[in-house]
Formats: sequence, structure tokens, C-alpha cells
Amino acid sequence: MPGLVHVVDDDESFRTAIERRLKLAGYDVVTYASSQALLEMTPNDEQAGCILLDVRIPGLSGPELQTRLIESGSHLPIIFLTGHADTPTTVRAIKAGAEDFLTKPISSEQLIEAIERALATQRAARVRRNRLDALRGDLARLTHRERQVFDLIVRGRINKQAAHELGTTERTVKAHRQQVMEKMQVNSLAELVSIAERLGMLDPNEN
Repeated sequence: MPGLVHVVDDDESFRTAIERRLKLAGYDVVTYASSQALLEMTPNDEQAGCILLDVRIPGLSGPELQTRLIESGSHLPIIFLTGHADTPTTVRAIKAGAEDFLTKPISSEQLIEAIERALATQRAARVRRNRLDALRGDLARLTHRERQVFDLIVRGRINKQAAHELGTTERTVKAHRQQVMEKMQVNSLAELVSIAERLGMLDPNEN
């Protein structure tokens, strides 16, 4: 499934060649001679696409641009291209979330495979984000007391314990618990705990 590829490289002949190859493969392409040029365009990361980014660019380097994009909240996957691969740079870029690190010259087949992996990663990440947004929406629908019950039961409190901590009856907690399950669209406590973990509500060090 084609997407938009942003090519950032200070070598004009390389940009031209890559643009031609990618357009032949069905992709839309926008090229930039510098990192700053891409930042000024603020590419839409809700559109299917990725960034092909040279490591060594005059001015703002590839890894520095990667940092800026992450800080801005961009979710566009980044594929680094370099003619001078060195392990420390590669490791830092991958740890920071780079999708791939390719060494020039690169075949069209390798390039397109890397782009397709990046687009697949982007699609999966978007599905996860949309699901989390939906869960946050469900959570926001809980009343204050339902949210208190939610917080206690996902931390392992049984109804009787939750009732004691909230100064109410076990029967009331049970009713609130049922409302929580319905609003969060789950059928089991395990699913509720899983949601709490995915929303970052549980401290791994909690007892």
C-alpha cells in the first residue's frame, strides 16, 4: 500500500535518483536538502508515510533531526541512510526508535522492503494509539466513585476491602464494579487489569 516518503539528503543527485526509483514503485515523494527544510514543512504524520534520512547532513544532522521530531510528538517512522555507517551512531538511532539503518549504495529492493516495514510499523502503531484513545475515552466516562472502585480492584482489592477503604458497603462496591465493567467494555477482571497496565496506571513495583 503506497504512502508518502520524505527524503532528506544534501546530495541533490542522490535525492533525484531516489525520488525517481520510489515514484516508479508507486510512492509519493517529497525531497528536502536539509533537516531544517523538513522541520519547516511539519509533515503530517497521520498520513501513511516515512522519512528516509541521511545521517551526515550539514547543519542539523540526521540524529539531531530525529531528536527534534520525537520531541515534537511526530510518529513518522525514520529509516536512516548513510555512506559512513558506524556502530555507535547506529545503536543510538535504533535505541531512539529508528525503524532501520541502511548503508549506501542500496538496491531498490532493499529500500522498498525497508519502507514497507516502516509503513507496517506505522499502521500497527496507529491502531494501538487509536485503541488507547478509545480506552481513555471509556475511562473518562466513569464517575468519581466508579474511578475509585476501578483503581482499587485493578490493584487486587476484593469488594469487601474496597468497601472498607471507601467507607461504603460491599453491595455498593459491587454495583459500581458492574458499572465499571460495562463502561470499560470488558467481561473480566483480567481484561480490566490489562487496560490499567496499557494506560500506565499501574506501578510495576506496587504490591
